[in-house]
Order: sequence, then structure tokens, then C-alpha cells
Amino acid sequence: MLENRSRLKWLEAAARSEENRMKCVICKTGGTQAGDVTVTIQRGESTVIIKNVPAQVCENCGEYYLSDDISERVLAQSENAVNANTEIEILCFAA
Repeated sequence: MLENRSRLKWLEAAARSEENRMKCVICKTGGTQAGDVTVTIQRGESTVIIKNVPAQVCENCGEYYLSDDISERVLAQSENAVNANTEIEILCFAA
């Protein structure tokens, strides 16, 4: 009985993990997994580099996908740097 419960919990966890994965739209073969990436944004004369951004990363080609919430926060951080007229800014993602 205990073995069946343990197996059921493992199957449920695997199903949840698979639900969170998506197929990469670039290479069309890789699945994604949670990771951290470096995002570079260029606007006009400004370049903003933001490190340690949480993303879903393709295990095949390395393409990354940001959630809506993370995208908004990355854009807000980069907008602040651009508004300060910086030529190049290197930031860590603000959690």
C-alpha cells in the first residue's frame, strides 16, 4: 500500500512537471525547463544587461521564454536605466 502511494505521488509530480514544460517554438524539438538567463535590451544609445532573470529555457537550443510578470519587471528595470540616460547598465534581476 505504501509503495502504491509513493508511486502515485511520483506520477503526480511528473505530470505537474510536464504540464509546466512547453515545446520550443524556435527549434521545435526541445522542451523547456526552469533556469536563469541574461537579458540584453538595446534602445537608442542605451544598452541594458540584466543578469539572473528567471525563465523557461529550451534544453536543446537555449532559447528562453519569460512569463508576463517577469517581462514587465525586466522592462521596468530597463526603462529606469534608459530614462537615466545611461549608455550601458549591467543589473541583477530585482526579485
